[in-house]
Amino acid sequence: MSPRLAIVLGTRPEMIKLAPIIRAMRDRVLVVHTGQHFDANMSGFFLDQLHIGQPDLLLEVGGATRGSQIGQSLIAIEQFLITEKPAAVLVQGDTNSALAGGLAANAASIPLAHLEAGLRSYDRTMPEEHNRILLDAVSDMCLAPHRSNYDILRQEGISESRIRVTGSTLRTALEDLLPDLAERNDLLLQHQIERDQFVLATVHRVENADSEANLRSILTELASLSVPVILPLHPRTRKRAAEFGLTDLLDQLRVTDPLGYREFISLAADCALIISDSGGVQEEATIVKRPVIVVRSSTERPEIVGTFAHLMPVGSPIGQKAQEILNNRSEVHQHLSSLPYPYGQDATEQCVAALDELLNV
Repeated sequence: MSPRLAIVLGTRPEMIKLAPIIRAMRDRVLVVHTGQHFDANMSGFFLDQLHIGQPDLLLEVGGATRGSQIGQSLIAIEQFLITEKPAAVLVQGDTNSALAGGLAANAASIPLAHLEAGLRSYDRTMPEEHNRILLDAVSDMCLAPHRSNYDILRQEGISESRIRVTGSTLRTALEDLLPDLAERNDLLLQHQIERDQFVLATVHRVENADSEANLRSILTELASLSVPVILPLHPRTRKRAAEFGLTDLLDQLRVTDPLGYREFISLAADCALIISDSGGVQEEATIVKRPVIVVRSSTERPEIVGTFAHLMPVGSPIGQKAQEILNNRSEVHQHLSSLPYPYGQDATEQCVAALDELLNV
């Protein structure tokens, strides 16, 4: 029997980026799903869309505190690893699920690989920053998406023998999920918008959604724009906006419920501009070739700042920059369409090769 790889995931971004590897290594993979995200849009049928299938272990840690998510997952995953005895464990990104999987592998003395290693925002107020640093420190194989991430890992003292620059699997996953033109046209009609004539925005980070001053500033900037703004809003952020007395600003935007991933990337591919505080959306912008204003004071993807991404913290003239891009959208889109994807051309094959090396295949 071939050595088996246990893959730990729990959130929608992890499912997306790990799906190409799971499909490529199908018969040799055990899938652990922590349930950190588990609802109709974030899991369930989404696993089927990605052709992942049902997990070998499904937990239910969603909705718990960060410490509880990590602790509960760690205990269950460690026991699973002891029972199933995989030859290695793979985690992705910077989530609580990834950290729990990494610590469980370490506790069970099983080699660990970390996909998307070496990303740094240098913002220690972000829980994700702590997660990714810890994971890189305990990983036996760091799979870095970009040469700059390799350089960061080396500067932190991680040996060259533990690092492989593989690129990112996101492009493969996104291209598999992006709706065809007919479905994209239907979505535009459904939202009563025209291609390249709207902004797509997201606001979900705690420092923005839970701060009255920050949320007011962001919504005010969005409401100032000359084109419709589609704003998928999590119920928690919507509740905060109501508590802060910001409903009048929401009324000036096209607020929707959270979107499924296929619908979101379809709108991202057809919008004029993205405005977001998300990490993953920054990379998605490089695939759909759209500019993104990153509403944060730091980014873990500095290699795309100045091309696809524009870093603008809350309080800066976000609306002014957005309007500048909107006024020149044709030229901006044409320029971005000419730029190569910065995170590799054959990432899935590179990742599988590195994992086979770890598995001693």
